[in-house]
Amino acid sequence: MQRLIYSSLLLGVAGVSCINAQNNASPNIILILCDDMGFSDIGCYGGEIHTPNIDGLAEKGIRFSQFKNTGRSCPSRASLLTGHYQHDVGMGWMTAVDEHRPGYRGEITKEIPTIAEVMKANGYSTYMSGKWHLTLDDAFDAPNGSYPVQRGFDKYYGCLSGGGSYYTPTPVYHNLTRITGFPDDYYYTTAITDSAVSFIRQHPVDKPMFMYVAHYAPHLPLQAPAGRVEKCKERYKVGYDVLRKQRFERLKEMGFVPEGMELPVYQREFEGKRPAWVALTQQQQERWITDMATYAAMVEIVDDGIGQLVETVEQKGMLDNTVFIFLSDNGATNEGGYLGQLMADLSNTPYRSYKQWCFQGGTSTPFILTYGNPEKNKHKGEICRQPAHLIDVLPTCMNIASAHYPKQIKENLPGMSLLPVINGKKIKSRELFFEHQASCAIISDHWKLVRAGRHDA
Repeated sequence: MQRLIYSSLLLGVAGVSCINAQNNASPNIILILCDDMGFSDIGCYGGEIHTPNIDGLAEKGIRFSQFKNTGRSCPSRASLLTGHYQHDVGMGWMTAVDEHRPGYRGEITKEIPTIAEVMKANGYSTYMSGKWHLTLDDAFDAPNGSYPVQRGFDKYYGCLSGGGSYYTPTPVYHNLTRITGFPDDYYYTTAITDSAVSFIRQHPVDKPMFMYVAHYAPHLPLQAPAGRVEKCKERYKVGYDVLRKQRFERLKEMGFVPEGMELPVYQREFEGKRPAWVALTQQQQERWITDMATYAAMVEIVDDGIGQLVETVEQKGMLDNTVFIFLSDNGATNEGGYLGQLMADLSNTPYRSYKQWCFQGGTSTPFILTYGNPEKNKHKGEICRQPAHLIDVLPTCMNIASAHYPKQIKENLPGMSLLPVINGKKIKSRELFFEHQASCAIISDHWKLVRAGRHDA
């Protein structure tokens, strides 16, 4: 049954000829989110992972060097989709439990509209494919008003939970229908792409489209087809010390890091004993190489999918009127034990710490914005160094779409549109705030005050 349902999504509308109906319409927006991907993993941010399609978006558009997230998955998604800090919309912690106190309800409040609800009210068709992670974990068996199609998305395919297998994710929904059973060749990242592609193919080109593609990769567990992993192994045999230096030098060459800066080495996260690559046993080295190659393969499969999205949009004659936004929900995680921490140390180069904490390694993300029409990319390939945050994504999308916030809700969005920045202008200076599990921070101008937890420096 799952195969039939899923295959029906892929049929779409084949053989669509180029249509110019969108030339004067509001721009389409495709928002792409990775999960637990470090700041310097992708090629256009200094990484050795092969991401030609993401890099292509960066070369045509603009990259941000100081874009910030909340440091954790569902809080980041709550901010991204509502334009508010996560505590203001009920997601101060996680979806595991409703704590029955303001800010900690385990799912986003119904009092604040999602970006899908805003865009839909402004005439957009709205689609989502991928990880939701904004519904209470104990509400997965029956829709409770917080599922994607109940929060503004016309169509949805994906998994509601925050984690699980790439081969048998659960619970997977197509709109409000739960899907059980998977074909032998099922792989979640590919399914997310295929569903997004099918939505685009079925989309009527005389109407603007908002598409949210929320990838689960490269979140744990580390799982990818063996052939893809094998192709990535060779580049990791030099070890993390060499690779980290190489990433840092590329970040310098690209302009993300000041020319005279030296590569920082963070000992505190390793209790003062961060090991050199040569200090690992051969077995540890081989395990790290395989794990890192798997991680890289997972990101590269995401990149393949982004290429398919761009190609499908172009085939529909919609490319010139489409804006692409790419980012990650937080930094790489040290949840994979000792060797996993050494992987994250590479992924988050040049920053300290990891997902969950409010240091730069946890809260820094690549952020790319690209117009399909090259004439609209006024600062092609450039790096923006102005601070920005997830709360800015909704106002930016509204600005792109010339959309209005619902009149019945007092508009007090804390974020701001980034279009002035993209056009080479300065945005108003402001403070940015962070808190998760007592790790907290504030950014003001060129300063950041941060603590690890209640009793830690």
